[in-house]
Amino acid sequence: MFHLVLAACLAAQPGTCDTRLLPADEAASRGDCEARAEAVARDWLTRHPDLRAGEGGARCVETAELPALTMQEVAPGVFVHQGAMDQLSPQNRGRIANLSFVIGDSVAVIDTGETRAEGEALYAAIRQVTDKPVSHAILTHMHPDHILGAQVFSEAGAAIVADARLPEAVARRAEAWMISVPRQIGAENFAGTRIASVDHEVAGPETIALGGRDLRLVPVPPAHTDSDMTVLDLETETLFTGDLAFLGLTPSLDGSLQGWLDWLDHPPDPLPALVVPGHGPVTEGWDEAVTPTRHYLSALRDATRDAIARGLALSAAIPAIVLAMRPVSEGWADFQAVTARNAATAFAELEWE
Repeated sequence: MFHLVLAACLAAQPGTCDTRLLPADEAASRGDCEARAEAVARDWLTRHPDLRAGEGGARCVETAELPALTMQEVAPGVFVHQGAMDQLSPQNRGRIANLSFVIGDSVAVIDTGETRAEGEALYAAIRQVTDKPVSHAILTHMHPDHILGAQVFSEAGAAIVADARLPEAVARRAEAWMISVPRQIGAENFAGTRIASVDHEVAGPETIALGGRDLRLVPVPPAHTDSDMTVLDLETETLFTGDLAFLGLTPSLDGSLQGWLDWLDHPPDPLPALVVPGHGPVTEGWDEAVTPTRHYLSALRDATRDAIARGLALSAAIPAIVLAMRPVSEGWADFQAVTARNAATAFAELEWE
């Protein structure tokens, strides 16, 4: 299979360039790809006025030449890329979230990465395994490390699927993200990234048929965020939790602490055979997957309640909560900074108990 790649530079920083993959010109032969290359590249640049063609322009390459994410087949037809267990940085290029895909008669992607470049690398990884069409890109929640690569899959013809609450949550934050993320990871790593529109909003449990296998989507009341959704592959009983489960990277609270703990205390029925968390390794069994997150959040709840009972103002409560949480800090990357942010969120929720 052949794919169109385009050298593209930031219009505002002509020296900042990268290669973009344009999946709309995927073809079985080099000739077919090249026949449409100029028109496809011109149209794509028209829709990305922040970019201009760089030296080398557009060319067609084989699948093996594309930079691809490393994937592990954790169950038959289920592939997972484990992100870096760290906060955003130029070194990790924002590639910190777990990204997955499931193969039936078509392919469903589950979370698409922090940038267009990461989405392209995930698309290339899919094409190294199968040439089946990518029919769905499912977003487990609204955080940018899970959703900003979605436009690649939209261009490839996939329907973007998310919780019905996600578009509004993203709209409130999008302007800030488009400034803050490139500052954290580098403008060259963020080049060409745009927020994709959601094509299908999930308001209640529903099933997506891939042909030969089904995925069960279940929206979750406010927990990690206010737009969480789990995905269960019914064939292999693999549960994709998004960031409702963290392993290694400190859990971040952007929804409801009480709601999150409630979700963790009510395991699904039947229990999954495998759990793919939003961050960290795939695990066998529910308890192994969620116990570290439950332990951390329970400690956060208790420390926050104690600070409130002592009558501490928020400015004094945050360092007190972080100090009280130190006994549970082992094994959590970026514990100090994330826990301080979590303390502020938890305080705002629990002071009204």
